[in-house]
Amino acid sequence: MPQAIEQKLAAIRAHMDVANLDAFIVPRADEYLGEYVPAHNERLLWCSNFTGSAGTVIILKDRAAIFTDGRYTIQVKQQVNGDCFEFYHLNEEPHVAWLSAQLPANANVGYDAKVHNLNWHNASEKTLAAKQINLVAVDQNPVDLSWADRPTPTENLGLLLDEKYTGQSSLEKRQQIGADIAEQGADAVLISALDSIAWLLNIRGNDIHCFCVILGSAILRKDGSMSFFTNPAKIPVGFHEHVGAGVEIIEEAQATATYQALGEQQLTVLADPEASNAFSQLTAQRAGATLIAGDDPVALPRACKNTVELSGMRASHIRDGASEVRFLNWLQQEVAAGNLHDEGFLSDKLTTFRASNELYVELSFDTISATGGNAAMCHYNHNNGVPAQLPMDSIYLFDSGAQYLDGTTDITRTVAIGTPSAEHKKMFTLVLKGHIALANMKFPAGTNGGQLDSLARQFLWQQGYDYDHGTGHGVGCFLNVHEGPHRIGKNSNGVALLPGMVVSNEPGYYKQDEYGIRCENLIYVVEKGNGHDGKTFYEFETLTLVPFDLHLIDQQLLSQDEVNWINAYHVQVHDALSPLLSGSDLQWLSQATHAI
Repeated sequence: MPQAIEQKLAAIRAHMDVANLDAFIVPRADEYLGEYVPAHNERLLWCSNFTGSAGTVIILKDRAAIFTDGRYTIQVKQQVNGDCFEFYHLNEEPHVAWLSAQLPANANVGYDAKVHNLNWHNASEKTLAAKQINLVAVDQNPVDLSWADRPTPTENLGLLLDEKYTGQSSLEKRQQIGADIAEQGADAVLISALDSIAWLLNIRGNDIHCFCVILGSAILRKDGSMSFFTNPAKIPVGFHEHVGAGVEIIEEAQATATYQALGEQQLTVLADPEASNAFSQLTAQRAGATLIAGDDPVALPRACKNTVELSGMRASHIRDGASEVRFLNWLQQEVAAGNLHDEGFLSDKLTTFRASNELYVELSFDTISATGGNAAMCHYNHNNGVPAQLPMDSIYLFDSGAQYLDGTTDITRTVAIGTPSAEHKKMFTLVLKGHIALANMKFPAGTNGGQLDSLARQFLWQQGYDYDHGTGHGVGCFLNVHEGPHRIGKNSNGVALLPGMVVSNEPGYYKQDEYGIRCENLIYVVEKGNGHDGKTFYEFETLTLVPFDLHLIDQQLLSQDEVNWINAYHVQVHDALSPLLSGSDLQWLSQATHAI
């Protein structure tokens, strides 16, 4: 019988007592510091029942608290026992600052250095030291020690991804990044990002649900040679021929000795203090290595898709779009027949249409299938409760995507079920106007996503509305559906948008307990040509090809340019998808893309 949360917290506190800890910090992240975490590393979920992708738990001797961001303020209170946890907003009340106010001087705060980055370690140590509180690295994580029924890590065999999909060999990539490392004055770089490793080696895996990677970490040296710390049982036959010379596979448990060897050799090591865990960097540094703080050198080349990758992304989106159309036609027929299915059934049906596609591997994330007030939670998951049934005269939001051998998709559509209200149409149209404004933008080289974010929000802002999530995230090619380093958001990281970068365009609006709206396409950056002063300009081209629901548009709120954009987009959708469709699906597409 599964342990109750109270029992789990009691077990953790018992191990804290043995280690003389007054508090212990449990982040969502694992040692790879990615957004997606395999089942055996879901420590935050295990000790709190919270399923969100961002959050932190702090366990003290007699109380506990959970910190989440604005995406999860509703969800966290539905999932987490309020008798066991206090609730805080991660941004409004930073967890380490909060903790420093709860403890007396000389208290000990435990943390696992493998699941926090170096910047967090340094900042937290400073914050706590100001109150004479000690930050203590544990040798054994109290959560792991308490987790009796912890899942066993998978031993799934990896996939060697052909160069017809990658456009570049592993050896070429490693030598290219190696030269970059040398230019920065380093001998080697620590790589924790799982998608960076997969991209470098042209391999994929299925160690994490919807995220096609092999668990492990790596060291890449300036000559292009690489040590990959992973379970050798996952490495397929032909790996060394596939990647070319200079790659060694080492048991993950032996990584610590290799980090120490970097120090013993007095090497200069490049590491991203945000993306690599504190343990690897501190181990190398304390053994004598010189650390250079810098961005993951793989991230930018990985984000700028080459011509082969972009070709695959375009092809995968056409197949994916045809699947969405088949689903939307089916949904319309079901609603007309009075068959109002629940969110789970609808999600499964959409997956069935997608899974029949050529080169399909798996979903790129758990489908967000949401109606009514559930859609007001922008990261809602119907698997976390009882899926709601579609009500008539409402709107239905579904955010979904797939991993194909040649690309990754991510699309959100909001559609009318029956007759939408005037409010539904108004808010949908305001969101769509923002989507169009961003899609149409031309911008000079050097522009980052933070400078474009307000374009998508402007029409909502003018009427006093907003949404509490970013406008766009990067997307990988048969890789991470939430790829860095670029993004479009209020608090952008300043990374300039470059040709070949794929990013989502997904403004939304969410009315608590009533409905949610989001319009999402994937777009990519292309060079527009020179401006009047000779400066290089970029623009976006759209990858996603699925109609927007014309029943939800209040045309009186649209300018003629916006009408023209919708009509031109729908012509593009029809022309691209019609060769893949027939019968009632083709008829539905023709109707759904008619000019307004």
